[in-house]
Amino acid sequence: MLVRDARESDLPEILVIHNNAIAETTAIWDTEPADLDERKAWFATRTGAGHPVLVAEIDGQVAGYASYGQFRPKSGYRFSIENSVYVTDIFQRRGVATALMSELLERARRGEVHAMIAAIESSNRTSIALHEKFGFTIVGQLPEVGLKFGRWLDLTLMQLTFAEGVTSQS
Repeated sequence: MLVRDARESDLPEILVIHNNAIAETTAIWDTEPADLDERKAWFATRTGAGHPVLVAEIDGQVAGYASYGQFRPKSGYRFSIENSVYVTDIFQRRGVATALMSELLERARRGEVHAMIAAIESSNRTSIALHEKFGFTIVGQLPEVGLKFGRWLDLTLMQLTFAEGVTSQS
């Protein structure tokens, strides 16, 4: 497995993974599929802000992708980011998410990141366990804040605060 920076040429495969998560899971709370133009804009926004977009490649195929972006738009949140990690069905349970998360955290540690936040649908035990494995803790629960597949969804907020790097003097 190779974890590397995504290229624009990876976007069609990223789009397939993204749209599968929309159609089949509660990991993404959109209800309509994205198109390639939307993914191109997302990619440009992330990379333009200096945020990583990573892919895990197995046998020449994009097995998963990960990124982080600004947590909230106000300047006071500038050192807090929110992560995303998605793995295509056929490559799940093969260490892809762990490899992507490891590199994502390394990039955050090297950047100006103080806190990484994960917003996870509360029944997604796999994602919660992945984040716990890397030291994230549950910092909040928001009941019934989303609606998808005809049911209300709860949101679990998890956070990892980096001891090194950015200080309150920044």
